[in-house]
Amino acid sequence: MLLDSLNPAQREAVAHVEGPLLILAGAGSGKTRVLTQRIAHILDQGLAEPDGILAITFTNKAAREMKERVSELVGPEAKKMWVSTFHAFCSRILRAHADKLGYKREFTIYDAADQQRLVKRCIIDLNKDPKRFNPRAFQSQISSAKNALLSADDYLRRTEGYMAENIAEVYDLYQKRLYENNAMDFDDLLMNTVSLFEMFSDVQERYMTKFRYIHVDEYQDTNHAQYKLVNLLASDASHRNLCVVGDDDQSVYSWRGADIRNILDFERDYPEAKVVRLEQNYRSTQTILRAANAVVANNASRKAKELWTEGLEGEKIRVHTAADEYAEARYVVSEIERLVEEGASRDEVAVFYRTNAQSRALEDVLTRERVPYQIVGGQKFYERAEIKDAVSYLSVIANPADSVSLERIVNVPKRGLGDTSVAKLREYAARNGISLYEALDEPAEAGVSGKAQKACATVRELFEGWRVAAQEIPPSELIGAVLDDSGYRRELQEDNTVESEARLENLAELLNAAAEYERTEPGPTLDGFLQEQALYSESDKLDDAARSGGTVTLMTLHNAKGLEYEHAFIVGMEEGTFPHSRSLDEQNDEEERRLAYVGITRAMKTLTLTYAKLRSSWGGDREYQMPSRFLDEIPDEFRSGVGGSMGGSPGSSSRASSRSGQTVGRGGWGSALSSSGTGKGGGNRSAASDAGDAGDGGFSKGDRVRHGKFGEGEVVSTGGGKVVVRFGSEEKTFVPGLAPLSKVS
Repeated sequence: MLLDSLNPAQREAVAHVEGPLLILAGAGSGKTRVLTQRIAHILDQGLAEPDGILAITFTNKAAREMKERVSELVGPEAKKMWVSTFHAFCSRILRAHADKLGYKREFTIYDAADQQRLVKRCIIDLNKDPKRFNPRAFQSQISSAKNALLSADDYLRRTEGYMAENIAEVYDLYQKRLYENNAMDFDDLLMNTVSLFEMFSDVQERYMTKFRYIHVDEYQDTNHAQYKLVNLLASDASHRNLCVVGDDDQSVYSWRGADIRNILDFERDYPEAKVVRLEQNYRSTQTILRAANAVVANNASRKAKELWTEGLEGEKIRVHTAADEYAEARYVVSEIERLVEEGASRDEVAVFYRTNAQSRALEDVLTRERVPYQIVGGQKFYERAEIKDAVSYLSVIANPADSVSLERIVNVPKRGLGDTSVAKLREYAARNGISLYEALDEPAEAGVSGKAQKACATVRELFEGWRVAAQEIPPSELIGAVLDDSGYRRELQEDNTVESEARLENLAELLNAAAEYERTEPGPTLDGFLQEQALYSESDKLDDAARSGGTVTLMTLHNAKGLEYEHAFIVGMEEGTFPHSRSLDEQNDEEERRLAYVGITRAMKTLTLTYAKLRSSWGGDREYQMPSRFLDEIPDEFRSGVGGSMGGSPGSSSRASSRSGQTVGRGGWGSALSSSGTGKGGGNRSAASDAGDAGDGGFSKGDRVRHGKFGEGEVVSTGGGKVVVRFGSEEKTFVPGLAPLSKVS
């Protein structure tokens, strides 16, 4: 029997086949299994034909997996089911009925790049300046309006102001141009299908009758257009067999238009609905689950549920406080290597963070320690476009003959030097045996147009100024000047999208990397900083021997949803970092707490949470941090402090010896801050003096140590919170809590 292998709650959800059903599936509770078993049960009982079942998921991968699993249960007939993403389902409907909306059935679907190009063309055609009215930002606003089922007129009625008027005007023309091109964007697929059902009752009736059973996965992630579509399909009064599966505690995509009210209000929409809670977890230890329950219980807007397991109680959650983000990264890497030494595979380890920019310190230490890693859902820090752009600017300042770097950024941001002009400059430089930089000084001779000639002069003037400044100011200040003078930072700020904000955060981390280099390098120079960055950008080129034990996974908490790892770390547990300051400003702390719940429930065996007392911001003075409220929401009995003021921890590897920081246990966060003098009113103590709390970092005279830049050396003296190391014939002085210094086993 199909139902025999299910637990009581799962069996109840599978067996309920008449009327609306809400399955509240807690993390790790087997929701995919329940969904596929329910569909198989319906087919096995002969309640519907395969093509009378609709299942909507959010990814093509999930749709394929669902079809395959149902086929394994009931045979190949299951392949006739309609199992697809929202967009694929709508595209299939519109291919059959697009003519009713005035489109030809062979319409084109525009991707994001096509959309942005068309928006830009509309801005220009309306005699607006695309430098002032950013096409990407306009496209983002238009997409949000469509997800809310708002036309251009609706959008203008709901949104006031000068910018809204311009967006509405561009939106209106954009839609006309799409129609003229017999094209739809991804948002149109949803919006037009809703319009089709609302305008043509016969079409709606056809599909309401066809699909006797409708299933929607991840219902907490639906936006308004998806919500409307589902309810139009399920409005047949004769059965209303709508089954939605989701977890309101894992609704973390409001910035993409997801509306948690869709799942919270399901019983208002369907008063006769049955609600089944899947609370038995098959992933994590009981300790981890109790911590997750305790954190998310602080949210007011949620459906009550309590995860539990028949599995082990498990280890307590480790909570570690480090001096700063660099000490935090060293601690995490040392703990990963301890786990590997104890038999774990690096493939079983993941490190989560709130924003992509936080990966930089971790990547630096992982690279230095030759620990292989991968970034899931994003690029490695030094491979991100904005970082490559900034480093290219610096490379040209240091070496004007670097034509490859110059060509990358000569027109970034756009300044009137397009591909044609650059090609002419490149050809002229090659003919005359000069660099591209030198060719900028002779644009007329290169055959460049008048407008582009002016741009060449502007670029040369900028670089000449920066080259002089590079001799007088440190790299961090130079980066700030480049980002400001070039207009790069301003363009991202004006873009005002989630993507542009993430890129700004990454650039801030590059400034922090420069500031850290200046703190640890006795004679910081631009050449020295570029040399150090080159080390990290080559992080993929590790020896095969270093890859034994697998690859550590790094990712944002948003990308972690749906995944699981035996050993998980969540870093940056500070107010303003996580929960993120933007979310706090927007009074969206409940979604941040749900994100914490998601992160905690990814861990299967062990979970480590870390917090830095100091964190850098835009390369300036490091600021004292308050521990995240989520740490305090975990009851004392479920967490344990590890290490101490010297940073040591039971069973840790020798790599941990250079850690600094203080670990907070049951004493509470307030007492730890006050005892170490790190409160907001803690006087004028500098970041270096705070790091000095770690004493000599556990180093002793005669120790063999490794530095990220200088290689291996020997400790010749310690004291006063500093360590003097001899590298060959040269001696260097370091602050252990700040320098990339570790003992050699």
